[in-house]
Amino acid sequence: MTMTTAYPVLPLAAGTLTRALGAAINVVVISVKSVNRAVRHRRDARMLAGLDGRMLADIGLTQSDVQDAFSEPLWADPTALLKERAIERRMNRARTRVVLWQGDSKTFRRPATNRPARETV
Repeated sequence: MTMTTAYPVLPLAAGTLTRALGAAINVVVISVKSVNRAVRHRRDARMLAGLDGRMLADIGLTQSDVQDAFSEPLWADPTALLKERAIERRMNRARTRVVLWQGDSKTFRRPATNRPARETV
């Protein structure tokens, strides 16, 4: 007499199928969200393309920066390039200011700040 053991195959298969279906749905949801984000960022960059040079200069961009952002592929985020360029210009501007105020100028010298308080004007 042989004994056979019945293993519950259906619950295991249903669990595996549910996990696979959940993973597939997750991939679709992530793809739809990324496409939605890309469309939204392109719309924001299109709004920047309508600004004139003075307004773009206020935020640290130029017309060529906006054109460069739109020359990237459709799946690339144009606002990432614009953000990088604006930050790069801001950093260069701050570095230039530091160089100008180090006292190298012969036309303007700041008074010494290590003098006693009674001599301050």
